[in-house]
Amino acid sequence: MAKGDYYETLGIGRDAGPDEIKKAYRRLAKQYHPDVSKDPGTEEKFKQVSEAYEVLIDPQKKASYDQYGRAGAESAFGKGGFTWSDFTHYSDIQDIFGRDFFGRDIFDVFMGGGRDAGRRGPLRGNDLRYDLGITLEDAASGLKTEIAVPRTEICGECKGTGARPGTEPAACYVCRGTGQERREKSTPFGRFITVAACSKCRGEGTVIENPCPKCSGAGRTRNTRRISVKVPAGVDTDSHLRIPGEGNAGSRGGTPGDLYVVIHVNPHEFFRRDGSDLYCEIPVTFSQAALGDVVEVPTLKGRAMLKIPPGTQTGTIFRLKGEGMPDLRGKAKGDEKVQVRIVTPKSMGKREVEIFEELSKIEESRGAGVKGFIGKFVDDVKGRL
Repeated sequence: MAKGDYYETLGIGRDAGPDEIKKAYRRLAKQYHPDVSKDPGTEEKFKQVSEAYEVLIDPQKKASYDQYGRAGAESAFGKGGFTWSDFTHYSDIQDIFGRDFFGRDIFDVFMGGGRDAGRRGPLRGNDLRYDLGITLEDAASGLKTEIAVPRTEICGECKGTGARPGTEPAACYVCRGTGQERREKSTPFGRFITVAACSKCRGEGTVIENPCPKCSGAGRTRNTRRISVKVPAGVDTDSHLRIPGEGNAGSRGGTPGDLYVVIHVNPHEFFRRDGSDLYCEIPVTFSQAALGDVVEVPTLKGRAMLKIPPGTQTGTIFRLKGEGMPDLRGKAKGDEKVQVRIVTPKSMGKREVEIFEELSKIEESRGAGVKGFIGKFVDDVKGRL
């Protein structure tokens, strides 16, 4: 048993919680582990720290120790005292030390078995992404096109084996075809047997003695494949299409990955999109706004006629029902919303100036325009005083 008080051994208070106990143990265990420190007495200190941790981290053992002291701890441990077998879970040690404390291999098989070593089954290929730019008109009507996708494919020469045609991969002479290497390591706490992927064949179990000249033994080659894509009507920027099996080739007989086509709708000269609705702005003259008119407006299909009623104000929005974008979910099409902007002429002929001057006098006489508005405002203020 460890000498002294367990709390003093770990340097923590008696009210310390599991996180604080674990943190203290991790720090001291790294400091005193025999594989890290070669100072005299290191092994004994490490045993004391480990024994203290094993008691205090277990709620039942901790309660027994707090109530009965060392006798309670001895009862919790049993007659044999502390041993590494008290760590019953792989995750306990990994959580305390991390994979790299002892070295990666020992954690792959600690407490009875490898995790990553010798994974020799089929591996699925990686998924690929392709960014496709389309016009707003294409998004509205749908599109069929072809795209050129760089990807890895199974080598047509060796059919994916990596070996020169007429030859076969040979069993690895290091691991004898198992894909695994066993190593033994002696520590003060016993002998650890680790199993890791073979350093020669990297877990494949075979080596290529006569590589395929086309793929250099990789079993896969890099090609650019033209793939047909159908873009449905109604897509928007960041919509994506999944094309199964058109990604990178798998290995060891694994299935290929998928291809994801991400849509980017290019900005339009006239239209702004908001969901399924389209917005545009058209200029009209003073006379059109005042007297009313029928004007031509653009649509995705071509042109349409829009009636402007007399007295239309700038900023007024008119709706063209069903002239917007299709809905991917099959709902009704959106609308086109046309906003009117009254254009002030930058230059005028003599006759136009005369007409506007005459109009200005008429507006002034009936209190219209800015002057009339200000006069009404002033009169209203005076009336309140």
